[in-house]
Amino acid sequence: MIRRALIAPLIAGGLAALLLAGCGQKAAAPKSATPPVLTFSILSAENQQSMAPLWQPMLDDMQKETGLKVKPFFASNYSSLIEAMRFNQVQLGWFSALPALEATRRADAEVLGRVVDLGGEGVYQSVLIARKGSGVTLDKVLACGKKYSFGLGDVKSTSGTLAPMAYLFTPKSIEPADCFKTVRSASHQANLFAVANGTVDVATGNTVGMVFAKRDNPAIADKVEVIWTSPPLPESSIVARKDLDPAVKEKLRSFFLTYGTKPGPDGDRQREVLKKLTYGGFRPADNSYLDPVREMEASTELAEARKSRDAGRIAKAQKAYDAVKAEIAARAAANPGA
Repeated sequence: MIRRALIAPLIAGGLAALLLAGCGQKAAAPKSATPPVLTFSILSAENQQSMAPLWQPMLDDMQKETGLKVKPFFASNYSSLIEAMRFNQVQLGWFSALPALEATRRADAEVLGRVVDLGGEGVYQSVLIARKGSGVTLDKVLACGKKYSFGLGDVKSTSGTLAPMAYLFTPKSIEPADCFKTVRSASHQANLFAVANGTVDVATGNTVGMVFAKRDNPAIADKVEVIWTSPPLPESSIVARKDLDPAVKEKLRSFFLTYGTKPGPDGDRQREVLKKLTYGGFRPADNSYLDPVREMEASTELAEARKSRDAGRIAKAQKAYDAVKAEIAARAAANPGA
């Protein structure tokens, strides 16, 4: 009885739809997922108390210039931000490269633009830090022997986990859990304080976080030193859900790409907002901006597969890596000036 009660309306609805289609009526277009208030996510490389005052002036400007209502959303880890976007609790946000890539895969998202630093560069670097005067060097770290405690970043952090694994540990067949006395995962800021205070011997971070530390916590920053620096990584980007109203998306894209470019007092004020974020502004970008991260990810997975000596796993990882490389090469050939 229950099944019949549920099925009957569905059948009736289906017949009605067929009758309408037969009369030349077009099916209704899917509704946009744009809510009356947009939620902008800010990733958790630093804590909310330090990041909220830096971002709020830009969000206020966003509301004023686009006419859209916008509120911030902070989370304690990257996974929460991706899940929030996946379930449309968040519609756009500032993501570092690896979480941005996962958002495009799992949260129906796309890149609207990318960040450039104060010098106009669109890259930053991962670092390993140790306490000054501790005697910890990169050679000693790579010697392993479970001598040191180690702080990784969030598991989905580009500079805190993916880059040091892809560029430092995996090529040397080093597994942190087997190498270090203890391994913990925390934000860049938490790792910086832990190393400065001597509770962790060595930890990951990034060049942007070091700039923030020198500006906001110089006494803490002076207690640490960089012992390793990665190759350049793609800077963070602005990511939005694909199903936002196209007109809304274009308003947002235009806002970011023109922010801080105006002449006069208003432009000066916006440039000061960017400066406090250590940004020089935003530039056009799409999902291909994340290609270096895809390649890093595929390279790491291939190296891990080779370590396993599992022929099937190696073949699968090699195929995935080759596919990523081929796709990137084809895109570069099609857009030589990009």
